[in-house]
Amino acid sequence: MEQLIDIPGDAYFMNEALRLARKAFEKEEVPIGAIVVREGRIIGRAYNQVELLKDATAHAEMLAITQAEAAVGDWRLNDCDLYVTKEPCAMCAGALVHVRMRRVIFGCPDPRAGAAGGIINLLQMPSFNHQCEIMSDILRDECASLLQTFFQARRRSNPDG
Repeated sequence: MEQLIDIPGDAYFMNEALRLARKAFEKEEVPIGAIVVREGRIIGRAYNQVELLKDATAHAEMLAITQAEAAVGDWRLNDCDLYVTKEPCAMCAGALVHVRMRRVIFGCPDPRAGAAGGIINLLQMPSFNHQCEIMSDILRDECASLLQTFFQARRRSNPDG
């Protein structure tokens, strides 16, 4: 009898990114989580650590990319996929193109600063040397709800700004 292997899908990996986003929430960071997957295995995982590290570049995507590069032993991640709970910003989208990420899968859009189709699509600029496949709205409601809850709580605790 043939045994079927259950290969994790996009929802499975996005749930892993959401788990990391919840860790960020607990540490009072903007709750965004990201993982990098290669051949069905997670090789990079991170959540936002901007406040903790006092580093504006410490976005979940950037930290997960760095881990994945170390795991692969190369800066090129052309056979990898990134799962992130919110649409990447311009900085992260630029890095994703630079490392030649195969696919970028995100949970909820960012209509004010998103660079994967929100305000601009840097991931698929025809003049760049690489374009990433994009998939969106994976566990969209869960991802958006976590961000909304975080920012509502922040506004309640600091109504003046």
